Amino acid sequence: MKPLTTSVYTFSKLIDGGFLYVDKTAGIYELLRPACGQYFFARPRRFGKSLLISTLKAIFLGQRELFDGLYITDTDYNWQTYPVIQLDLGDVEAESAAQLKTSLLQRIRENAVESGVELIAETAASALRELIVALADRDGKVVILVDEYDKPLLGHLEKPTAPEIQRILKEFYSVIKTTEPHQRFVLLTGVSKFSKVSVFSDLNNLTDLTMRKSTATLLGYTQSEVEDNFPEYIAALGDELGKDRKDVLTDLRDWYNGYRFHAAAETVYNPVSLMKCFQEYELKNYWFETGTPTFLVNMLRHNPINLDNLTAAETDFSTYEPNHLAALPLLVQTGYLTIKNSEEFGGTRIFQLGYPNREIAMSFSRWLVQDFSHLPGQDLTSALQRLVAALNEARIDDMLETMKTFFDKIPYEISIKHEKYYQTIFFTVFKLIGRVIDAEVSTSIGRIDAVVKTKTDIFIFEFKLSGTAEEAMAQIYKKRYADLYRDDGRNITLIGASFDQEERNLDHWLIEKPDDTQKHNPSCVREAGAVYDI
Repeated sequence: MKPLTTSVYTFSKLIDGGFLYVDKTAGIYELLRPACGQYFFARPRRFGKSLLISTLKAIFLGQRELFDGLYITDTDYNWQTYPVIQLDLGDVEAESAAQLKTSLLQRIRENAVESGVELIAETAASALRELIVALADRDGKVVILVDEYDKPLLGHLEKPTAPEIQRILKEFYSVIKTTEPHQRFVLLTGVSKFSKVSVFSDLNNLTDLTMRKSTATLLGYTQSEVEDNFPEYIAALGDELGKDRKDVLTDLRDWYNGYRFHAAAETVYNPVSLMKCFQEYELKNYWFETGTPTFLVNMLRHNPINLDNLTAAETDFSTYEPNHLAALPLLVQTGYLTIKNSEEFGGTRIFQLGYPNREIAMSFSRWLVQDFSHLPGQDLTSALQRLVAALNEARIDDMLETMKTFFDKIPYEISIKHEKYYQTIFFTVFKLIGRVIDAEVSTSIGRIDAVVKTKTDIFIFEFKLSGTAEEAMAQIYKKRYADLYRDDGRNITLIGASFDQEERNLDHWLIEKPDDTQKHNPSCVREAGAVYDI
């Protein structure tokens, strides 16, 4: 078997080291066919953006020998050499505006030294312009490759420093537009999309590849690519797990596939997580190792949403304004949500969104619950274990008492004006422990707040932030929420719960079994924690 690597992102090192490479040069060739092009491409982290940049650099430097046996060598591509400016902003120092200016200028000067060009400009934008013109005059049209274009800005989102960082990047990237006659090819990559307005407002001629069908599988692995390129690793994983090939492929899809970047496109695997699985012969969560972006968690903490049954219009993905961030587009761009389905409605395409796979559901749920609840890691793990035990035995009182743990430490400075904050914690906790949960389930006459399903039971929840447990239970009966599940065969339990806004936690709850022959009896309310037999 060819060795795998998740730490080498330089194409020449990958090939010279004999590592396995999934041939993506067919898609790359389609980008190179036009005589010139300026492109933008956003993808989640660990999706191969840096390797794509390095592969393009090798092509434009004419290093044909590295591509023997790959698709592009059988095409009419002419392998002409071009001067290449490569900028990786992933580790650029940008704690302040002054530091960012210095770091950008230093990166341009490093490119100039490598290319044998002397610069006299004293600012990053002027130096970039000077370098592009000098290389074009000396060697012909220039190739510009920028990786992680947005990293300097992401650390400043929703901070007072953001506008100045944004202004510096805008001035810097505007050079790419004004020097267009000197360019053969331009590609900027990142994990977010701040085009049209803000950073790229002056660079509105970029062709955005992010949600195009033709480039939807350029990064990440399709199902056929996995089966064609990793057969020995699939077999070895099966031997380790004691499973046949069919079951192993099912597990791999469940854990690491599911990312869709166009409504009509095939889904793809996260390449790094998949290869780590093959290296360690273990199905587990690898995404969490590099953490969840802080700005995303902060955004959801102050503007919580129910991360289930989500929809968004296609137009929501056309612009991203750093000063007025919208959660859903960013969650899709960063890989925590993906397109599950789409439909036309009133002339507008509507996307149904959801977690792409088990790995992401676990990763994001843990980060979100830990941040929302402010529980230390060890306490969180202990609470989850108690919750699973109570749920498996249908001990609803114990389950709800345990749920109170997740609300105990909510900071008082966080304003909770509606049920969504509580619902978000509730939903993510149950996603985290691997239970099937639906939030805001639609019925013919209403919406159920949450439905939790185990192998033997179905639990129907209705919450009231400004109301009582009796009112919550009465709503369950009045709107006949249980009717949706009467033919399921599992035990059905109804839970009406209320929150105390002063205590910022669960207050009262009712637990009942649906009964077609008796009317709901509202007198059975009791204090949370009291002994209660179903």
